[in-house]
Amino acid sequence: MPQQHSIPFIHPPSTPLPNIPNVTFLPPKPTMSQNPCPLSNTLYPTRNLLCTRIYSVLNSKGATNGSSDCNRYDGSSVAIKKSVDVATLGNLCVDIVLNVPKLPPTSLIQRKAYMDQLAKSPPDKKYWEAGGNCNMAIAAARLGLRCVTIGHVGNEIYGKFIEDVLTDEGIDIVGVDDQHIVNRSLTAADETLICWVLVDPLHQHGFCSRGDFCKEPALSWMTNLSTKVKNSIKQSKILFCNGYGFDDLPPGVFVSAVEYAVEVGTSVFFDPGPRGTRTALGTPEEQRALCKLLQLSNVLLLTMEEAESLTGIKNPILAGQELLRKGIRTKCVIVKMGPRGSILITMSTICCAPAFKVNVIDTVGCGDSFVAAIAFGFIHKVPLINTLTIANAVGGATAMGCGAGRNVASLEQVLDLMKGSNINEDDKFWKDILGEHLNGNNITMLSKSVVNGSSKLNCVPLQKVVSEMLPKLETKAVEKVAQF
Repeated sequence: MPQQHSIPFIHPPSTPLPNIPNVTFLPPKPTMSQNPCPLSNTLYPTRNLLCTRIYSVLNSKGATNGSSDCNRYDGSSVAIKKSVDVATLGNLCVDIVLNVPKLPPTSLIQRKAYMDQLAKSPPDKKYWEAGGNCNMAIAAARLGLRCVTIGHVGNEIYGKFIEDVLTDEGIDIVGVDDQHIVNRSLTAADETLICWVLVDPLHQHGFCSRGDFCKEPALSWMTNLSTKVKNSIKQSKILFCNGYGFDDLPPGVFVSAVEYAVEVGTSVFFDPGPRGTRTALGTPEEQRALCKLLQLSNVLLLTMEEAESLTGIKNPILAGQELLRKGIRTKCVIVKMGPRGSILITMSTICCAPAFKVNVIDTVGCGDSFVAAIAFGFIHKVPLINTLTIANAVGGATAMGCGAGRNVASLEQVLDLMKGSNINEDDKFWKDILGEHLNGNNITMLSKSVVNGSSKLNCVPLQKVVSEMLPKLETKAVEKVAQF
């Protein structure tokens, strides 16, 4: 683990651009909020319009979970030895985290000028961090999973930085576009993506990168997957991708990677994220690609806001059930709710796990770390409520640090948090969320203690989950040390 640094002081430029705030050092203030603020609300489409676009495409396919269409995508009969636990697809970047008095302006022109101004005086290398899907890969590797990242980095200092970080964490990197670079001229898109992670005094986040201002994906010339990429997908138990993959890959190539994963029996985890919800209002090709990803993924992971945006349904359980019904291979929808916890929904089960109480410093990378723990539970066939508990612990432990990348939770931090057994129970919130579902008998709730006399909930004591999972996680910690 590298030493954690404070977010740097950036000297204001001598001639600041009009209406663009200077970047200054603002010491982090502990907060219990874990809900990053989008860079601009204007980037998010209105809910009704977005849902209409998405479901007009989904409904046009005429396929629902359990239909005969499932047979077209059934890769379960493929017997392939899987030597890799998780492969991530696309979205490799270097994060530069800055404290700012307020988040950037909403105007694209002003934001571009803002970003260009920041780039004139980049902070010291000690404030760089591996970002994007590096976060998920690093968190997964620290849980003892074997990982490979499939993506693009440039042949410069930023690309070398990412390669070094991933190598140090025991993670392989496969170039997604190596075969295409040989026969063409290089452009700015070949450079490693830099993402400015901007944090205001309320610890709300804004993200700014060249991808925000490009109409085409960075690797727009790609038309197919290389043999090396296909082999990496084929050898992996899980292929993880998120909505930011649309910034890297043409929609057709993105979908072909997921379809190939299905063909070779690799499970697909998809987190649409804010980029995915914006894609719902993109080109017809982007909309079709997004719908394909939603339908073909085994596991979908979303925030409450994203689930509502994609379905038009406010209740996260009902939204999750709707996504399950519209899916072809979707078996599980997981809704992330920050300091409230998380919910896992299948066609027959609802699992609810309140979050661990933590002193939040920075929420960047929490969602990525959470996904890594879900992958851990999936691979090791851990009970669903136990999987959610571990995921909440990994996400919470990451929030206690500054920045993501190498600063995502270590296994030791996760173990300490679980041993503390302090969760953020809020009976009213969960009662409101569960609502009419309380009449069923398929709800499992993580609790500090069993509630006697309640037949509506299957309450699982936190201490029981911790006692079951600590030996498994501690074994992974010993194995990880032995590897190095």
